[in-house]
Amino acid sequence: MDKAGEPIAAETIADPDDPRLEPYTRMRERDLVGRAGRFIVEGEVTLRLLLGLRTRFRAESILLAPERWPGLAPNVAASTEPPPVYLAAKAVMSRVTGFPIHRGVLAVGVRGKDPDPAALVPPIPAPALVLGLAGLTNHDNVGAAFRNAAAFGADAVLLDAASCDPLYRKSIRVSAGAALIQPFARLPAGDDWLTLARTLDLEALALSPGAVETLDALTVPTRVLLILGTEGPGLDATTLARARPVRIPMAPGFDSLNVATAAGIALQTIARGQGRLVPAG
Repeated sequence: MDKAGEPIAAETIADPDDPRLEPYTRMRERDLVGRAGRFIVEGEVTLRLLLGLRTRFRAESILLAPERWPGLAPNVAASTEPPPVYLAAKAVMSRVTGFPIHRGVLAVGVRGKDPDPAALVPPIPAPALVLGLAGLTNHDNVGAAFRNAAAFGADAVLLDAASCDPLYRKSIRVSAGAALIQPFARLPAGDDWLTLARTLDLEALALSPGAVETLDALTVPTRVLLILGTEGPGLDATTLARARPVRIPMAPGFDSLNVATAAGIALQTIARGQGRLVPAG
């Protein structure tokens, strides 16, 4: 039911050239260059998150295989602004998108204006845990970092200009939808991580395998900005010199972790130290 109490109606589309399907056209290519404030979500889990109350985004339209509509109709009806729903056979969906569609669940989301980073950080003196991603250009790593941030209760994820968009289709999928509900923003042009940390009274911890201080021996600060750089080069020397470098202790002879794995370990350690995690039982 919509707000007026009427059932939500879905429209069946058989023509892959129907103009209503234009936002879904050639998704693989167009996803690389952006969609004028739009993004694509795939799968039932991410669609439910997009329609829920925990996200700042809204669905512009939904494209489903007919057999998926009965199970998702209640979620659409319960959403704040129920979008138009189009039903098309998977063969039609595949022709429109340019690749085989197996799940039969797609939607176009609208991102709106990005928030001010400062607005996402709890005010002093409340505890704060912010994840900073510097130069992460791999969609899988960004998506996995967002999944970790959501799992360990981070208040926000901040990205610099060089990091890829967490609303790329693949990033959303790898994040298990966390990119839709985890608050995030871009670092303002001209700002750096340490200026931000100082402004918001955050202790800047820079994760680096070359650090002397280890994460397991850290007395966890009340307000933390955890900064991670891209795999290989890592964080730049200026950031490391101005922040508090810490490392994850590892077995002798090996000091390399995937950046998203490192983020998960560090976030869990800090979240536990700040009392964010719910005890078992």
